[in-house]
Amino acid sequence: MVRRNSNAPTHPVIGTIDIGTTSARAILFNDKGEELAKHQIEYSTSASEAPDESSNTDQFRRRSSLMRHNQPIFTAEGVAISINDDIEIENNKASVGPTLRFPQPGWVECMPVHILANAVQCLIACLITLRKINSNPNLKTKYRVKCIGIANMRETTIVWSRKTGKPLSNGIVWTDTRTSEIVQHLEKLIDDDKKKELREKTGLPLSTYFSAAKLRWLLDNDDIIREEYEKGDGNLMFGTIDTWLIYHMTKEKSFLTDISNASRTYFMDIETGEYDDELLEFWGVDPSKIRLPKIVSSSEFYGSFASPNFQNLGFHNKITNEAYEILKTITGVPICGCLGDQSASLVGQLAFKSGSAKCTYGTGAFLLYNTGTKKLISSHGALTTIGYWFKHLQGEDNKPHFALEGSIAVAGSIIQWLRDNLKLIENAKDIGPLASQVPNSGGVVFIPAFSGLYAPYWNGGARGTVFGMTQYTSSSHIARAALEGVCFQVRAILRAMAGDAGASEDFLETALSSQNESKPLSSLAVDGGMSKADEVLQIQADILGPCVTVKRAPISECTALGAAIAAGLGFEDEEDRVWSSLDDVITKLGSSVGDDNLFKAKLPDEDRRKFWKRWEKAIDRAKDWLEDE
Repeated sequence: MVRRNSNAPTHPVIGTIDIGTTSARAILFNDKGEELAKHQIEYSTSASEAPDESSNTDQFRRRSSLMRHNQPIFTAEGVAISINDDIEIENNKASVGPTLRFPQPGWVECMPVHILANAVQCLIACLITLRKINSNPNLKTKYRVKCIGIANMRETTIVWSRKTGKPLSNGIVWTDTRTSEIVQHLEKLIDDDKKKELREKTGLPLSTYFSAAKLRWLLDNDDIIREEYEKGDGNLMFGTIDTWLIYHMTKEKSFLTDISNASRTYFMDIETGEYDDELLEFWGVDPSKIRLPKIVSSSEFYGSFASPNFQNLGFHNKITNEAYEILKTITGVPICGCLGDQSASLVGQLAFKSGSAKCTYGTGAFLLYNTGTKKLISSHGALTTIGYWFKHLQGEDNKPHFALEGSIAVAGSIIQWLRDNLKLIENAKDIGPLASQVPNSGGVVFIPAFSGLYAPYWNGGARGTVFGMTQYTSSSHIARAALEGVCFQVRAILRAMAGDAGASEDFLETALSSQNESKPLSSLAVDGGMSKADEVLQIQADILGPCVTVKRAPISECTALGAAIAAGLGFEDEEDRVWSSLDDVITKLGSSVGDDNLFKAKLPDEDRRKFWKRWEKAIDRAKDWLEDE
C-alpha cells in the first residue's frame, strides 16, 4: 500500500466519475477546474450481433463495425473520436460481453457490473497519469486526490441483491420504451385532476422516461425479482446508476441517492425531498419488500472509497493486482459529490443564479433553467426537477435549487443524419462551413421532428418536414435550415420557461423596448458537441436576439466539472473544502471565458422576427402529420 504523508503540503485534486449513456469517463481536476488527467471508455454494444429496430441501432452498429477495424468512431453528435491514450473502446469479448444491449425493438439495457468496472478502470488510468505527474523531480508540491464526485445518466434502473451485491437483471436504460403499455394503462385509469396532482407533486408527466415505470416492469416481468419481492426479506435493492456506484465503491456500502437523481424516479415529492407514500402506492411498490436508497443532498459525505470486489460480483476481467495497488492510493478518500448529468452540467456551467440557463447540445438537446429555491410547475410542457442541493453552504445557497427542464429530441443527431443519410457532408465538422456559404436559409424551414416534437410543443404526430424549397435551394440552404431548426426550438423552450417564471409572453422581444426591467435571462451557457462550431452558436445568438448572449463553456467536460464542484463543496468544515463557497467557485473557475466563446446577435431585428413567424407557421403545419394513420 502506498502511504501518504499527511504533513507534506499537497495540491488538492478532485476525482470525478462521469457515466454517460454510451461511455464512461474519469477526470482529475485541480482547484482551477483544469484537467490533470482524463480517461474514457466507449461502450461496446450488442447492436452488431443481431438486427434491432430501436432508434439508436444504426449508430451503435456503425460503432461496433468501426471497433473491429480499429478505425475512428463517432459520438452521437457525429463528432469523430480517435483511439488514443485518453480514449479506448471497450473490449467486447465473450467472457465480458457488451455493456449496452438491445434485446428487442425499443429495449435498451446495460450491464451494471460492466459500468462499475469501466468506471474503476477509467479512474485507475487517471491515477497512473497522476503518478507520472507527481514523479517529475521539478514539481515542488505533489498532487493528491482529496475527494471524489459522481455524475451519471439519470432514470436508468438497477435492482440487485443485498446478500450478494449482484444485479438480478440487466439495468433498464432511460431511453428504453418497453414500459409504454404500463404508462398508457395508468393514464387511462386516472382523470385530469389526478394527473395534475401527480404533476404538482413530482414535477413530471407520466412517461416511460422515469424510473418508476421501469421498476414496475421488472416486478411484473422478471421472475427472479418478483420472487425476491414476494419474499419481502429486505434482500431486494433498487437504485439508479449513482446509487449502484456509491454502494459498491464505499467501505460503508452506503445505500443512498442524491436528490437530483431521486427527483427523476417519480417516487419523490419534489417539495419535501422525501419518498411519498401515495406515489409508491400509485406504482404498486411496497418499500417494506424492496429497499429504496436514502435521499441526500448533492454535496456531503457519502462514504470512504474502497475498491469493489469484482470477483465476488462475477467479473474476472481487466482489474489486475497492480491496478488494485494503484487504487489503494485513494482508499479512504471521501466520495462527497453526486449529481444527475444534466444537473451536473448546470453546475459545471456555473449557472447558479435564479434565471440562469444552460443548453447541452448532445444527440438531443437539454435545457435547464435555474428557478432558485422556488418550485415552478410549468404550464408550457417543461419538467420541474432538482438542479442541485449544497447543504453545507450558507444562506439561500444551502437550500435545494429547482430547475425547469426542456428537451429537444433531435439536435446533434441532425448532423449525423445529414452526413450519413443525405451525404451532404463527409465529417461532422463540415456542417458549419457548409451552412455558412449562404447568409440565410433562402426561405427554407426544416422541422427536425423525426420522432415527434418535444417541449414546448409536445406533438407526437409531427414528423420531420422541410418547407419552402425552390430550384434556388442548395445543400447549404438545407444544412443551414437544419441547424436553425434546432436553434428555433431552443428559443421556443426558453420563451416558455421564462413565461413559467413570470416573464411577459415573449421576453426576448419586450426586453428590447424596456431595458430597465429585470431580464429573466441574459445569457445562455452552452456545451456539447454542436457547441464546438462557431457557426452554430452564431445562428443560435441571431435567433435569440440581442437580449441574450450565448456563452460557450471554456472546457468541454462541464458535466464532470459539475460533479467535481459538488464534491469540492462537500465538506462540512469550510476550511476542508476545495472551494469555500459558490462565489469562490465562480472566482476561481469563471474568469476564463474569452471573447471567442461569447456570441451576440448580428441579425437585424426585423429579419429575426420575420424568420420566427415563419418558423411558427411551419410548426403549425408539421403538427399531427400522422393524425389519420
